[in-house]
Amino acid sequence: MESAMLKKERAAYILKRLEELYPETPVPLDHTNSYTLLVAVLLSAQCTDVRVNLQTPALFKKADSAKKMLKLTVEEIDAIVRPCGLAPRKARSIRGLSEILVEKHGGEVPADMEALEELPGVGHKTASVVMSQAFGEAAFAVDTHIHRLAQRWKLTDGRSVTQTESDLKKLFPKNVWSKLHLQIIFYGREYCSARGCDGTDCEICRHLFPKRRTPVATRK
Repeated sequence: MESAMLKKERAAYILKRLEELYPETPVPLDHTNSYTLLVAVLLSAQCTDVRVNLQTPALFKKADSAKKMLKLTVEEIDAIVRPCGLAPRKARSIRGLSEILVEKHGGEVPADMEALEELPGVGHKTASVVMSQAFGEAAFAVDTHIHRLAQRWKLTDGRSVTQTESDLKKLFPKNVWSKLHLQIIFYGREYCSARGCDGTDCEICRHLFPKRRTPVATRK
């Protein structure tokens, strides 16, 4: 039998503990402006931030704006970002979105969720990260860490990433979404990873569910 702690009580404890553990939340992807952040987030799909940060200096030295990126061919972009995985598709997306930014937005990244999601290779999660980290807009981008931990902490049933995002937004104040997004990611990487915890091992899991003995199976 698991803890009788209510969902709102669990959310309050999580918020408090993560703030204690991670009072500062630097964006893990190296960037210098909204455009380089957008490209870095796109490259991080199915790739680690560390790997992305190793490749982007060479790319951004050549092109740190949409206009400069259009001077590179897809093949040239591909050659630089290849270690990030899915390189041909990502390279096409980077050049494609750069073209749209120049043609429709004066070369600037729009501070608009809908406009961002219309760009090649930019889904809801990527757009949410850019809106949050580049423009300071409240957004709760759900990645694999957040989706998994939210299920382990019984904050959502995990039916989908969309459902997890909706459930978390209802539980936590809007003014903490952007920071909490990073705090959960940091905690997931350090203490509650896919291999490091099954819902019974890490500090927060044990505190929330002290009587839990069965590993938690999470949906991807």
